[in-house]
Amino acid sequence: MDRHLSTKVLLVDDEEEFSRLLARRLETRGMKVAAVTCGEEAVAMVDKRVFDVAVIDFSMPGIDGIETLKQIKARRPDLEVLMLTGHATVAGGIEAMKQGANDFLQKPVDIDELLEKIKTARKAHLTAVHRKADAEMQDILKRKSW
Repeated sequence: MDRHLSTKVLLVDDEEEFSRLLARRLETRGMKVAAVTCGEEAVAMVDKRVFDVAVIDFSMPGIDGIETLKQIKARRPDLEVLMLTGHATVAGGIEAMKQGANDFLQKPVDIDELLEKIKTARKAHLTAVHRKADAEMQDILKRKSW
């Protein structure tokens, strides 16, 4: 069984052909991918579904990648985010990290590097989810005086 079988990825990129090809490559590795073409769709999607990792393009029409990142993190702080860019700048990468991105990658993306970063981000997501569940359980136990 593929270790990525249950990894749920939100892919956000306005370049539809790139997005379709990348989604297919991730799906062939056992990941479940929802691909959208703009930040507004991405924000709406995280309100409806649960994802382990979001992969977001920096440059998109409408709300850009950084604004999409901000809005997604406001709704789902534990969702891990990787940023993609065709025009990497140190300033852009620093801003993305300040806003909560785990990492960023340059387009054209190396699929093995992306898979490794998704794996790392998923581990961070699961750790955060487990910590939150443990804290909630401790709170319940304290209230019940067990």
